[in-house]
Amino acid sequence: MGVSGPIRVVVAKPGLDGHDRGAKVIARALRDAGMEVIYTGLHQTPEQIVATAIQEDADAIGLSILSGAHNTLFAKVLELLRERDAEDIKVFGGGIIPEDDIEPLRAKGVAAVFTPGATTTEIVDWVRSNIRSVAA
Repeated sequence: MGVSGPIRVVVAKPGLDGHDRGAKVIARALRDAGMEVIYTGLHQTPEQIVATAIQEDADAIGLSILSGAHNTLFAKVLELLRERDAEDIKVFGGGIIPEDDIEPLRAKGVAAVFTPGATTTEIVDWVRSNIRSVAA
C-alpha cells in the first residue's frame, strides 16, 4: 500500500441485501472528505470485494450489511485478505448488527463496527484517524 495520496476505501454491499442507500451515503461522505472511494455496487461476493480492494490498492474496505449475514460475510472477507497476504487492508463496517455481535466481530479482526445512528462525521473521523495512520 502506498503511503502518499488520499486514503483509498472500497465500499461494498456483500450478499443478497438490496438496500444500498446507507452505503451510498457513506461513500459520498468519505469522497467529500477527500478520500478516493470505489463503490462496488450491490450483491458482491467476498471474493469480488477482496479482489477489487487489492486491484485498487485500497487502504480499507467498508462493508454495509443489513441482511443479518454479518458474521459470515465479515469473516469470509477477513479470511480472503489473509489468504491473499493483504491483511494490511483494514476492514470496517456497519448496518444492522446486534450489539452482542460487535465484540466477536472485532475479535475476528473487524477494525470498527458502526450501527444505525452513527453519523457520517463519526465515520469519516474514524477512517481519518485509523486508516493508514502512518501517513503524514
